[in-house]
Amino acid sequence: MRRIKALLPRSLFGRALLILVTPLVLVQIVAAAVFFDRVWETVTRRISNALAGEVAILIETMARYPSPADRSWALDATRRNTGMLIGYEPDARLQGATRLEPDFGLLENRLINAINRRLREPYTLDFWNHPTDVLLAIQLDHGTLRVAASRDRLVTETVNIFLIWMIGTSVIAFTIASLFMRNQVRPIRRLAHAAEEFGKGRDVADFKPAGATEVRQAAAAFIVMRERLRRFLSQRTEMLAGVSHDLRTPLTRMKLELAMLGDQPLIAGLKTDVAEMERMVDSYLAFARGEGEEQPEPVDLGPILNEVVTTARRTKPDVTLATEGDLVVSARPQTIKRCLDNLVSNAARHGKVVALRAVRRTRWIEVTIDDDGPGVPAARREDVFKPFVRLDAARTAGSGGVGLGLTIARDAVRSHGGDVALEDSPLGGLRARVTLPV
Repeated sequence: MRRIKALLPRSLFGRALLILVTPLVLVQIVAAAVFFDRVWETVTRRISNALAGEVAILIETMARYPSPADRSWALDATRRNTGMLIGYEPDARLQGATRLEPDFGLLENRLINAINRRLREPYTLDFWNHPTDVLLAIQLDHGTLRVAASRDRLVTETVNIFLIWMIGTSVIAFTIASLFMRNQVRPIRRLAHAAEEFGKGRDVADFKPAGATEVRQAAAAFIVMRERLRRFLSQRTEMLAGVSHDLRTPLTRMKLELAMLGDQPLIAGLKTDVAEMERMVDSYLAFARGEGEEQPEPVDLGPILNEVVTTARRTKPDVTLATEGDLVVSARPQTIKRCLDNLVSNAARHGKVVALRAVRRTRWIEVTIDDDGPGVPAARREDVFKPFVRLDAARTAGSGGVGLGLTIARDAVRSHGGDVALEDSPLGGLRARVTLPV
């Protein structure tokens, strides 16, 4: 079954055509088998019997009326009424005359069987050497009778007509079915394209339900789902932005009040807590901006990566960048830059050496960020993408961040149809692999 499935087409268009073509081919095979087994065999047998019967009647007539005048009349009458070329050689002997056995082709065997049933005399049959006629020579008691019958008498045109109609109608039916199926599959492909573009954060402006009823229902359901997701993302963004904005006011008042209280050990701890809360609010706002209204556009990742690396070198000089191939991709520039900033700053925070590499693949652009830090255990690598998760092995309370950097990075990349994965780095630390569809 696996081998059969491997040979079957994978597309809906190919499978639908296979469903239509398979019964058509089976019907044609059955019809051809019935035709050749019944019609063609019966017709050729009757044609061969008719030819052998005409020759047998001529021989019996010549035997019944042996006078030269009667034989001449019988020969002339047979020529006029059958269209065969007939010659008679009195007292001539035929070399190699015998009674053949049917051990040749289908038509030859039909004619040999018919002659053997109608005639008792030895004969020779030449079915192959003459381009247009079948030559039959019969040894009679009083001479040799030679008959030349046209091949057209033994071959019926019904076979050719049947094959032409069968193949012609099959081609026409297959063409019509292909056109209809292509029209039915096109709306499904447009729906798949619209869903893929929406998953990458893009929009298909002219998309509307089309095609069969079921396809229209699926397209309408997709449009409703898309609007619901947009409303949900908008509400979440507005809520996060509103909460973060509202928190800034009391934090600002607290900072002013703490500044007026002077420098005391207790006040220093409160200032640290307020600074931590400010970083949390900034992270909330950055997370909210990741779901903003920025539209995708063709972006060259080269300049963005150079800018990210330049910024990172201000605090971590040992940051390198290598690029290969064309790095143009459809993306939201600020969102992608924020994602790469988070990943590079995270690597620079925990490692001494950071290496970036961007490569264009067939269908993807791949960006890897390697560091030589402590890394993250393989069992916990998915956990670090969850909001507010901080691993003691990778972070400390004074290292900055509230556990949203990787969450924002993966969210940004997935909104473009890509993904972020964590792996072991050749440098000994952690590798962040970013893939973006071209």
